[in-house]
Amino acid sequence: MQAADPVTALIPHRPPFLWVDRIISCSEDCILTEKYISPDLDIFRGHFPGNPIMPGVLLCEALFQSGALLMARRNHTVPKKNHQFPVLTRIGGAKFKRQVRPGDIARMKVTLTEIVSTACFFKGTLKVDDKVAVQVDFVCAMVESRP
Repeated sequence: MQAADPVTALIPHRPPFLWVDRIISCSEDCILTEKYISPDLDIFRGHFPGNPIMPGVLLCEALFQSGALLMARRNHTVPKKNHQFPVLTRIGGAKFKRQVRPGDIARMKVTLTEIVSTACFFKGTLKVDDKVAVQVDFVCAMVESRP
């Protein structure tokens, strides 16, 4: 698979809640993505003002969106065409090992470990400067959109 697909063609997320800028590479069971953590993000005004750090829940969301991108690439689906979209169904074992700050580039690696029916089980790792910041196991499933 090539990495040329625009992120917004594959998942329904849009700014200001799109936490993946680009797909670096993608295979059948692994995706590498990237997100620049802009110092201009509004969340930094309130999340530890004067010493801003990226909220861990949003770092996890970047991994979840990367998993959704892998699902779309594997299934060759475009949510607008088949009226399905990925949703998070389980989170486990989240570990936060270092802070992510404004100006950092987050690189996400998500590996597919199992498929059960429409559910995909993943292991995700987010790194900054080749150092692990977040690790989390999670499950996403494709669901039908409402009319």
